Amino acid sequence: MEAVKDLIVDANAVEVSIALMENHRLIELNRESSQGHGFAVGDVYLGKVKKILPSLNAAFVDIGDEKEAFVHYLDLGLYFKAFDEFVKRSNPNSDLKGIYSHIKIGPALEKEGRIENVLSPGQMIIVQIVKEPISTKGSRLTAEISLAGRNIVLLPFAEKVSVSQKISSKEEKRRLETLVRNILPKNYGAIIRTAAEGKNAAVLDAEIMTLVRKWEDSWKKLARSKNVQLLFTEYSKTTTILRDLLNDSFSNIYVNDENVYEEIRRYISLISPEQEKIVKHYRDSQPIFDHFEVTRQIKSSFGKVVPIRQGAYLVIEHTEALHVIDVNSGTRSKNKEQEQNTYDVNCYAAEEIARQLRLRDMGGIVIVDFIDMESNEHRNMLYKHMQELMQNDRAKHNVLPLTKFGLMQITRQRVRPATEINTTEVCPVCHGTGKISSSVVIDEAIERRLSYYVREKGLKTLVLKTSPILGAYLCKGIFSILHKWKSKYKCKIRLVEVTDFTVLQNEFYTDKGDRLDS
Repeated sequence: MEAVKDLIVDANAVEVSIALMENHRLIELNRESSQGHGFAVGDVYLGKVKKILPSLNAAFVDIGDEKEAFVHYLDLGLYFKAFDEFVKRSNPNSDLKGIYSHIKIGPALEKEGRIENVLSPGQMIIVQIVKEPISTKGSRLTAEISLAGRNIVLLPFAEKVSVSQKISSKEEKRRLETLVRNILPKNYGAIIRTAAEGKNAAVLDAEIMTLVRKWEDSWKKLARSKNVQLLFTEYSKTTTILRDLLNDSFSNIYVNDENVYEEIRRYISLISPEQEKIVKHYRDSQPIFDHFEVTRQIKSSFGKVVPIRQGAYLVIEHTEALHVIDVNSGTRSKNKEQEQNTYDVNCYAAEEIARQLRLRDMGGIVIVDFIDMESNEHRNMLYKHMQELMQNDRAKHNVLPLTKFGLMQITRQRVRPATEINTTEVCPVCHGTGKISSSVVIDEAIERRLSYYVREKGLKTLVLKTSPILGAYLCKGIFSILHKWKSKYKCKIRLVEVTDFTVLQNEFYTDKGDRLDS
């Protein structure tokens, strides 16, 4: 039975957080800043060559980031000269479409060539980010530009049309290749993705034209100014996740912001019209991540110690070079079948490790220290189990068999920094000193602020956000503290419990959602 996937989108003024749930379990978490633009995978820039490194056969390129980006000779692509000629010839008064279609694509760059024969300092080149800045390193670039869609990846200045290996039918491969070749304008190539299987000409034609238009719209910027600049960006993370993951098993997409809801609905109506109805606008007063228990799962999944089940747990450590995961049986009861017991714990751990790799987007080398097992059969079974669990991971990865010391090495493609969320909190009441005023008088402190907002500010409708524990205290009994306040101040108070709040944390808001305590 295929897993049911839900996408939960929490949009606010600062960032958009996207949680992917499989059978109500958090599998992936992505965060995208709403303020300004970062340097993200897929973004295309006009960059300036700053320094040639003959010893590495590579160059540093300025794309506007503090850290200079890096491009290797082998990442320039086969037809770099065509891109280079287009950059040099484009200007505001020229016929850009005419120039593009008349540029000769060949000959291809030599595989054993030298970068100093192709690039020089000060040269402007079109580049695309394939790996985001990580730690002290700048972005990794390619000059072989691609524009990914749901069914097609468009390749400017390319001749090839290749079809996904996952499409098994030779007839379908031939049909798609012929169809796409007939649609593509001159000087364009394409990679046909697995999702294109069975799609008709109208769908593929519409997508190709959309991608061509996106590429051609960037020419105006290029022609107008030959300065370092962003030419175009990938879709937002929300639509990128939908593009790569959307399939029949997606049951619901919940969005708490009307603008983002409309953006997603429009996007799905383009790529998969029959699934438009799964997009739902969440309007409840309770925070969306609390309603779907995302916050609770984030708190339990991003710490150094991650519980598995029946007392077993993982300890996850990050270093500059690699990630280390230690499997512990904890307080799990020991039985006579010690070897079987150890194998069971390791299998549970493998399931959680596969989830953690996706959830934290951990890349590079991952070393897992499983509990030692004497049986070679159990070691092989655990290795195969780990391979099966990793099949759903979209990042390129490789799992190696266990060593005699019980260590497993996993390599996983690293294109962006691992997601780190600090799950420990500084108490908002004591500010880390360890001493607070008596919790018995917390209701008096809240009432003083309530009195000020009602009597001094003239507000008659308020929203009070509290932690679940404080909320329960204020609402306890028929004649609760909250009930007394409503009667005393003749106002409306709506209590909203927020799972993410610390024990005594509380905030007042207007009925329109504006915070009063800031």
